[in-house]
Amino acid sequence: MTDRPKEIQGDAQWRTAGDRIQTLLDATAAGGAAARERAEQLVREVVELYGEGLARIVGTVDDPAVMERLAGDDLVASLLLVHGLHPHDLSRRVSDALDRVRPYLGSHGGDVHLLDVDGDTVRLQFAGSCRSCPSSAVTLELAVQDAIRAAAPEVSSIEVVTAEAESSVIPADSLLAKVRSNGGSAWHQVPDIADLTSGEVGGFLVEGTVVLACRVGEALYAYRDHCPGCDGSLAGAELRGAVLRCPRCHAHFDVVHAGGGLDDATAHLDPIPLLERDGVLSLAMPAEPLGAPA
Repeated sequence: MTDRPKEIQGDAQWRTAGDRIQTLLDATAAGGAAARERAEQLVREVVELYGEGLARIVGTVDDPAVMERLAGDDLVASLLLVHGLHPHDLSRRVSDALDRVRPYLGSHGGDVHLLDVDGDTVRLQFAGSCRSCPSSAVTLELAVQDAIRAAAPEVSSIEVVTAEAESSVIPADSLLAKVRSNGGSAWHQVPDIADLTSGEVGGFLVEGTVVLACRVGEALYAYRDHCPGCDGSLAGAELRGAVLRCPRCHAHFDVVHAGGGLDDATAHLDPIPLLERDGVLSLAMPAEPLGAPA
């Protein structure tokens, strides 16, 4: 694995700081209720102290361009949100988050439209050729969930409206229910995938799962190493343009559009979300590979 710049390592570290703080608080429970209460009070005092300092700093900023730069930094933006100092309202933050993830959705043949924001509920409509592809739907949900959670943690539910105007409310915490039912999912940094050249296919072992990564021009795509045509590995597969050819059964798949089968429309590869997070390419790997038999 290549070395990452210290600032990137720092961004990744701070992104998980909340989880580490919660783990430390949970550990204080071993000392009894009084110890836990004192630890929580300490955290509250520190948060309030730095919150007051941050509020005074923001109060001295009268240049909108400076505030935009602050709001554009993920770490600073998260602190501004905690203390109610973020310059953008909920609707603007959700819209900006979707704009950031929209190129990735497009790479999988999909898109998402923000219909409205009502209180802490966001109404979206997915579009594109991969709406009917189950594994692509999971890919889109992972990407959108991650973007919205980072930009607007106060969102409690996301209402997904179909093109036929049917709707279903999906609580934010269960947006990834299809993935969690297979044992959970977590992001793993895979900077080596960035070294692939255009037209190159590479295999990577990530958390015990072999992942097939492809580069088409400037874009990168990742799939589980499994051919639905012959139920075998795709090791040795050739990539011509956007078409991946299985070396065994010679089935063809469109890697740009969610791995759709070109010989059999019902067969498709299992895409794995591949996003740049904190400046590092990362994969969302389920505990049990997407598309694996139950």
